[in-house]
Amino acid sequence: MTLLYSMALLMFVALTPGMALACEKSLRWDDDPPFSMQEANGEIVGIDVDVNRLALARLGCQARMIKLPWARALKELELGRLDVLPGAFKKPERELYAYFSGARLRPSRNILFMHRDALARWPIGSLLELENTAFRLGAQTNVSYGPDYLHLIGLESFASQVSFATNRMGLWRMIDKNRIDGLIADEHSGLYELHKLGLADTIKPTAVVVSTDAAQIAFSKKSVDPVFVAAYIEVLSGLVKDGSYDQILQRYLNE
Repeated sequence: MTLLYSMALLMFVALTPGMALACEKSLRWDDDPPFSMQEANGEIVGIDVDVNRLALARLGCQARMIKLPWARALKELELGRLDVLPGAFKKPERELYAYFSGARLRPSRNILFMHRDALARWPIGSLLELENTAFRLGAQTNVSYGPDYLHLIGLESFASQVSFATNRMGLWRMIDKNRIDGLIADEHSGLYELHKLGLADTIKPTAVVVSTDAAQIAFSKKSVDPVFVAAYIEVLSGLVKDGSYDQILQRYLNE
């Protein structure tokens, strides 16, 4: 039944002149490159921004961008003052007020990045292999990177080798100066930041995947119709199948 509803909505969009003017959905963004950011000319861009703008356009809608910190975005979604929230993890408490897209897009993994010298010294395949080593790890404060990470920082001997910071920029520079050996970061964010800092030759992504939870797109139950959500999901699948999603990734990750 959901597919029939979504097909009906898509046909309605295609056959209704001027719907783009009538359909507007609010879309959250914040300073979180390469997922969302503001360029020098004032334009708001990024992987999440471009993907969801394109999905909305294919449904005959335009995006109204709203800048919100994460906690506030969740509250606005609950209140129905925000329609679309990319990058959300599906949790029971959130399902009370939000529909979720499912894992339609490629998961953005948390991986271990290393200084090239450290990578030669520790050619590991798992984070747990760093136990009982002198590896100096960097991590962001109050961020959990999965069970292997929690196990390591629970060890007193290893925890003393972990450097915490609220901002990744300082941690990248610590690796460049050989003050730490590596850090855990989102794969897309890490590659983008290394490129911008000019450190891509010094600091390398590894094959060590720390977590692979797939973020989804959340829709407010107060402001978005479930039929529209079903159609949106169909469009997201289409973006992956026709290569549009990969083109957007390439735009920001391989400049």
